[in-house]
Amino acid sequence: MANQKPVLHTSFSPALLNLYSVSNATVVIIDVLRATSTIATALYNGAKCVIPVDSVAKCIELGKQIDGITAGEREGKIAEGLKHGNSPFEYSKEFVGGKTLVLTTTNGTKLLHMALDKSAAQIITGSFPNLSAVCDYLMSQNNPVILGCAAWKDVINIEDILFAGAVINKVKNHFAINCDSSQIAETMYLNAKKDLYDFIKEKNASHYNRLMNYGLEKDIRYCLTEDVANVLPFYEDGKLTVRRK
Repeated sequence: MANQKPVLHTSFSPALLNLYSVSNATVVIIDVLRATSTIATALYNGAKCVIPVDSVAKCIELGKQIDGITAGEREGKIAEGLKHGNSPFEYSKEFVGGKTLVLTTTNGTKLLHMALDKSAAQIITGSFPNLSAVCDYLMSQNNPVILGCAAWKDVINIEDILFAGAVINKVKNHFAINCDSSQIAETMYLNAKKDLYDFIKEKNASHYNRLMNYGLEKDIRYCLTEDVANVLPFYEDGKLTVRRK
């Protein structure tokens, strides 16, 4: 029993999270386009912390209380009442260094609060910009894992599944994986890894189209690039901070 590998599951949508045993697991929140890519980038660039909130009103209120940067989007655009959006390029060292970012997004921050409500043992956030940090941490913990895809309003999307597949491809020897969604994710990633951007373009991915309509090709390419913001955002006491080894 001592050598038994922990289990790993992949949830393709927040609507499926209730099917998994969350309370003893490390839950990886995955919202590649763009919340978890932006969270990693802000922390990599020296943000003191990121406070994820599930509503615009809460974001504005908390931002005033703590003099934080209030940011977030709805439907892919800056949410009404907020000054900053969900693009990783907004959060340079000069802008975000030493500051607190209060962030609300359509899908990612809501999934994080769902995992919290279900008493997840640990919550971290993952995206291609911090892929290695996520994988290294999961392999070091020997803890059950749920890769939680934020999807788009509960409808599954390709890019989150690709990231789950990338994680599985790197960590699978450390886990017991008897989970069809995990096998699907890795298979899709192996088909796509040569050029992730071309893959989601060729597959006419819904979120790709949504962001391209706003002229955000640069954001999409960045969010599909491995290890450009390789820190581990770890959720504790209401905020995400960089987990040090």
